[in-house]
Amino acid sequence: MEERFSELVQLAREAMEAAHAPYSRFHVGAAILTESGEVVTGCNVENASYGLTICAERTAMCRAVVQRASRPVAIAIATRTPTATPPCGACRQFLYEFNPDMIVLAVGTQGATLRTTLRELLPGAFDTEQLDSNRP
Repeated sequence: MEERFSELVQLAREAMEAAHAPYSRFHVGAAILTESGEVVTGCNVENASYGLTICAERTAMCRAVVQRASRPVAIAIATRTPTATPPCGACRQFLYEFNPDMIVLAVGTQGATLRTTLRELLPGAFDTEQLDSNRP
């Protein structure tokens, strides 16, 4: 898997170029690597009704679901910021559902890289345990 990380970062950067971000001008690209070796990409898509905006990470994960891709094992996130930008809270929670131990690679324009896991980014995440424990 490690040998695929540079490819994953490059694909996230390419996806970033497709971002529709006319309001924030904050372009983000994401590339998810699955257990089977497939890569699924996504970019952020903004909307004038800001609450309808969808992040690159969730776009990529939704595409993976539609494509019936295997379990995600890593995600690369690229931004045009000098430093690496981790996923927002909503994306952390959304992605956690699919693999809490997914490796997260975030890259900026000046070579700064963040490498962590969703579990580390979202301690105490809401998951099926909470749902199961609250059912009658």
